[in-house]
Amino acid sequence: MVRSELANSGAAPKIPRPATLRESVFEAILELIIRGSLSPGQHLAESELAEMLGVSRQPVREALQMLSGEGWVDLRPGHGAFVHAPTVEEADQLLAVRTLLETESARLAAANATPDGVARLREVCARGLAAVQADDVESAVAANSELHALVTELSGNRVLSELASQVSRRVRWYHTPVARQRGHASWEEHTRLIDAIEAGDQGRAEQIMREHTEHTRRSYLEQRAEAPAEPAPMPQRRRRPRSLSAS
Repeated sequence: MVRSELANSGAAPKIPRPATLRESVFEAILELIIRGSLSPGQHLAESELAEMLGVSRQPVREALQMLSGEGWVDLRPGHGAFVHAPTVEEADQLLAVRTLLETESARLAAANATPDGVARLREVCARGLAAVQADDVESAVAANSELHALVTELSGNRVLSELASQVSRRVRWYHTPVARQRGHASWEEHTRLIDAIEAGDQGRAEQIMREHTEHTRRSYLEQRAEAPAEPAPMPQRRRRPRSLSAS
């Protein structure tokens, strides 16, 4: 049978499909990891996660496999699943790449931002500062992530936005433990960054973003040096009791 020109073109848009249960469980567990509710090295028992999320063990098992594939979870044969404990080196490398991406984002945002875009930045910044003042770390971290994503959006470079989004979740994971330590200083830096973007000062915006992301990177590394993450001890496998009727 000869395919029609329309079929051969492959130009038809893909119809969005609803998220599967496995994907929903994946997102729920990932959010718990990023927020720190599940700590690096922590054992992830399928039964406990299933009960917590109100699902069966099968989608939990599938979600853990997906999380392992993306480096969020370590699967240890015979022992189960554990939240990945990032090494200092891998965290340092990712945060260094983040600096490169977001420095360019800030420079381009200063060249391309509109008054509406600047107003959106100031609104997010105000929410973040209010969260810091209320000692609401979770909301402050969320606002921080939103503000940085918006700066990248205002850059007008779609490829840059895609690359930045690939590392944004891990950045939020690394930022959460030091968010309280960075406190008001982080949002003062954000304010200066927005001022530079509004003024169209590309060099100033680039410099502020570089210093800002480097402050976060150093804070994380200092925090790790003071309290290095240690992998959770490997649990002992439990032997099944022999059946009394087997004798």
